[in-house]
Amino acid sequence: MFTGIVEAVGTLTAITPKGEDISVTVSAGKLDMSDVKLGDSIATNGVCLTVVQMNDTSYTADLSVETLNKTGFTNYQAGDKVNLEKAMLPTTRFGGHIVSGHVDGVGEIVERNMVGRAIEFWVAMPEELNKYVAEKGSITVDGISLTVNALRKNEFKLTIVPHTGEETTITSFHVGRKVNLEVDVLARYMERLLVSRQEPSTESRITMEFLQQNGFA
Repeated sequence: MFTGIVEAVGTLTAITPKGEDISVTVSAGKLDMSDVKLGDSIATNGVCLTVVQMNDTSYTADLSVETLNKTGFTNYQAGDKVNLEKAMLPTTRFGGHIVSGHVDGVGEIVERNMVGRAIEFWVAMPEELNKYVAEKGSITVDGISLTVNALRKNEFKLTIVPHTGEETTITSFHVGRKVNLEVDVLARYMERLLVSRQEPSTESRITMEFLQQNGFA
């Protein structure tokens, strides 16, 4: 689990084909690697990746065909900058929102404008994600927890303050760039709850005989 508050900007130093899959090696920048262990998760541009090799300054992770199909990693090249966040701890200050690191779709930057000192982006999203995105709600873009400031058909607006630009890769976003999107997980759970209430109830298969056979009665 993550918060979408980026801890460091890293660099993809190697992308290695592994049959249909790939592995990536990431230089961790200022990310503290001292408490990272093999098998830990690091959100890399919003994608939850498992560390399979590491040293004090970098880590390597494997990406499956599923991950390649659902994220923007197919567009990345060695040298690209990526947003990094280690999995949160129970004691972590919750500065963003609940982020799972499981990308829901790939969006595209369609407008970029300067508004005062802020950068305003309009991002096109897959049509099937539209119902999960609400004005003033949260969305994760390349691993960054951001607020949706306005909506239009299958697009949402972001307003990026200077601090966010300084701490993430977002100032490099240009029109046409593909970005990883993860909608608010609470929206998905709410949808599931509403759908389940509309589904016809089914008779329970738990019987007294079943409970007796399994030591519960």
